[in-house]
Amino acid sequence: MRITLLEPYCTGSHAAWAREFAANSSHEVELLTLPGRNWKWRMHGGAVTLAARFLEQPRPDLILATDMLDLTTFLALTRSASHGIPTALYFHENQLTYPWSPTDQDPALQRDLHYAFINYASALAADAVLFNSRYHRDSFLGALPRFLQAFPDAVDLASAERIARKSRVLPLGLDLRKLDRHRPPAKDKSRVPLVLWNHRWEYDKAPEPFFESLYRLADDGVEFEVAVVGESFGRGPGVFRQARERLGSRVVQWGYLERFSDYAAWLWRADILPVTSRQEFFGASVVQALYCGCRPLLPDRLAYPEHVPDEARERVLYRDDGNLAERLRELILERERGEVLDCFVGRYDWEKLAPVYDSFLERVALGVDGGVPEVPGW
Repeated sequence: MRITLLEPYCTGSHAAWAREFAANSSHEVELLTLPGRNWKWRMHGGAVTLAARFLEQPRPDLILATDMLDLTTFLALTRSASHGIPTALYFHENQLTYPWSPTDQDPALQRDLHYAFINYASALAADAVLFNSRYHRDSFLGALPRFLQAFPDAVDLASAERIARKSRVLPLGLDLRKLDRHRPPAKDKSRVPLVLWNHRWEYDKAPEPFFESLYRLADDGVEFEVAVVGESFGRGPGVFRQARERLGSRVVQWGYLERFSDYAAWLWRADILPVTSRQEFFGASVVQALYCGCRPLLPDRLAYPEHVPDEARERVLYRDDGNLAERLRELILERERGEVLDCFVGRYDWEKLAPVYDSFLERVALGVDGGVPEVPGW
């Protein structure tokens, strides 16, 4: 089968997902992409540029697009060539339920809901709508009716149910085996426990409660080190500057690592992964750390419970930020008793997920049973 994959914002996890699926699929996957910058313009104009390129390509059996594409505009501009081709839309994130930052909440700088409308209309146009987690699917579908009711009239509320009927969960595939090439012979159990931050330096990752917990433990004389290796885009929250100074010699690594080998080495070295995010539709960086043996403390919300087996939830999940510091203290002082979830999250490796993608997308392309098939194994 020939698949055309459309990604107007090809950077970071979007780029990795597209390229790794193309490399691991049994089908022929043609990537049509644009550089990952100017995200608002990509959602408006990316469809125009990619439509022109699509018209120069051989006709595929399936179109697979991401949430950054205005699929309605793309299909309108390519109708002479795309008519009759099944389409699947993959949501890495969405602009409807993404949390508002303090800047968004300023009445003078109201966030433009048109980007959420692009996601909504694209989902209506697609034959299959795919989400990277159950939480992502449920939160998007749950928010749609209220979003539509905000418009003045002639609102098709039944369209939310039509989208729901063709929505499925297809987890994010990751090249976890690549991390194995950097696995050390063994962890040094004699050193001070290392706490890890490997997320973006942005508001939605909620760095404030993470660092506040570390400050409390440091003030109490608890021994630990910290590595902060996430990526920073421009001006990150001010708490990072404060934390670098306040944690002082406890910081053993600070800042983004360009080489994957260096990043992987810190994941394998780290012991504990406390997570405090306000938003997570999947959590690729968290899954990577869990695969490398980090013992997690995860919020009992968002997509995180999906990465934890039922029997481990009580030991891994916490329900409010107020007890994070105490739970973290226990893990640091009793470091060998934390839960290791490397085997469980190994199910997201492409070796296991690529056949699932292939089987599902084949059935979408063939129009099996006249509707959207279930995802095998998920």
